[in-house]
Amino acid sequence: MVEAIGIRKKYGSLEVLKDIHLKVEEAEIVSIVGASGAGKSTLLQILGTLDHADEGELIIRGESLRKLGKNALAEFRNRHLGFVFQFHHLLPEFSALENTCFPAFIQGISKNEAEQKAKILLDRLGLSQRIHHKPSELSGGEQQRVAVARALINKPAVVFADEPSGNLDSTNSKELHDLFFELRKELNQTFIIVTHNEELAAKADRCLTIRDGRIEE
Repeated sequence: MVEAIGIRKKYGSLEVLKDIHLKVEEAEIVSIVGASGAGKSTLLQILGTLDHADEGELIIRGESLRKLGKNALAEFRNRHLGFVFQFHHLLPEFSALENTCFPAFIQGISKNEAEQKAKILLDRLGLSQRIHHKPSELSGGEQQRVAVARALINKPAVVFADEPSGNLDSTNSKELHDLFFELRKELNQTFIIVTHNEELAAKADRCLTIRDGRIEE
């Protein structure tokens, strides 16, 4: 599903990623761990096409993304990839339903169809009574579940998560982690998750450690 070949990334004179080679299979859940500043988030952003490597090749769903232009890459990202971040990045002036719908609107899906999909997801995530609430009216756990719904609305093949439970208490963290595994089972989705949460890292099919710019498995 995802293959990275010879990925290198520098910031100034600091080489953060050094010849990264990585394969992730369809419906696999892979966790990425490592010390702060090791390059975990940088790798995740490159794999998710949010940042560019200085060298190397990225292949997702069998398609090499190296030669895609900016617009084509954005369309690919919208159709096939989903993102969940530590900070949910919900738009404060819009409801949970509206926030969830935005990726579908970008894809050109009608308002009615997008809202129907969003309502199904929000209900699946236990938020059916909160769909018209704005982020300020939701708890931290509820806001993160809205962010998960937003990431899933276009049925992405791969979901990238960067410290998804970093701001959640232990109960909400466990619920979110369990949800990822349920979604994998139900929808055959692939998850690549950067985390400091030892429990989540241990539950994954594979746990990769970044150390000195390289991956250890």
